[in-house]
Amino acid sequence: MPELPEVETTRRRIAPAMVQRRFVSVDVRRPDLRVPFPARFARRLAGQTVLELTRRGKYLVGFLSSGEALLIHLGMSGSLRIARATAAGPRDPHDHVIFHMSSARVVVFNDPRRFGLMDLVPAGHLERHRALSRLGPEPLSADFDAARLARACRGKKTSLKAALLDQRVVAGLGNIYASEALHVAACRRDDGRRPSPRRRVRPVSRPFGSRPRSNRCSSARSHARRRATMRIVRPGSWYTSGRANDV
Repeated sequence: MPELPEVETTRRRIAPAMVQRRFVSVDVRRPDLRVPFPARFARRLAGQTVLELTRRGKYLVGFLSSGEALLIHLGMSGSLRIARATAAGPRDPHDHVIFHMSSARVVVFNDPRRFGLMDLVPAGHLERHRALSRLGPEPLSADFDAARLARACRGKKTSLKAALLDQRVVAGLGNIYASEALHVAACRRDDGRRPSPRRRVRPVSRPFGSRPRSNRCSSARSHARRRATMRIVRPGSWYTSGRANDV
């Protein structure tokens, strides 16, 4: 499931094909994704220029020359890819929206599970949109630090991992990166203790890849245990609980 880093990577990849480019046309190949598309979705986009492409949490936000903003959420399996407008090939049945851009590129939204979302919102009302209005701070912003995270977690009666997954505490963090952060901070994600103490918050804000000294030995032991349980598994199978299983 795409989390903040994957969404930001997507934004940077598609920006050259979309920013300061005009929607020549938009093909919408089904009436809905997670929810129905906005009324006259394709016609409201046609002819508009993407002035800026930003990100808020796990949402892509394209500001349009019409004064509206295009809101995109990738859901669980959504992706955006770029192709040449003249490229020919077999149609993927999960290509649900195709943006034909004046850059001679097409940006294709593919979503096999259809948990994605697209909406058109007046740019001035964006922060009041139901998907964005309750989002917490951006974890990569300058004003987000351990003290702010500690304040957001104060008084919560839940595990630390559940608190980190609360999008009101910090925007864009998902299961994978919450688990990674807790590992770096040498915190058990399932210990059920309340997440308010500052000493348990501060290590989470260390640069990715660094590790508290107190965690080195336990990490080495864990790595040794994982190496000891590794198995060679034939192609077409997946490994879990010490045994190979056919897909």
